[in-house]
Amino acid sequence: MPLRIVGNPTRREPDGLAMSSRNQYLSPEERQLAPSLHRALSAVAQRLKAGERDFDALTAEARRMLDRQGFKTQYLVVRDPDTLGMPSVDNSAWVILVAAHLGRTRLIDNLEVSG
Repeated sequence: MPLRIVGNPTRREPDGLAMSSRNQYLSPEERQLAPSLHRALSAVAQRLKAGERDFDALTAEARRMLDRQGFKTQYLVVRDPDTLGMPSVDNSAWVILVAAHLGRTRLIDNLEVSG
């Protein structure tokens, strides 16, 4: 079945949290922590731009950071933006994808990176 992925920019709150109807389920304390999801993606993005290519190590470190803050990370991965498959070390563009529970709320986010 042929598929075509059409991307749109993620709309964000001023603190970086992706806008979502799910955000209403966050407690005030969780809402304060929630932007850490975007910060984790941004940290991975900066390291990719700096030339790091150990995708497993990059994402494992970001997952540990989130989990220490109280998230229950379901996945945090670096993928090829065109195929969503595993990227090669020769890629010059990536998408970082994350899903994590914070309390009873499942948050998702992504960040496209070129470098």
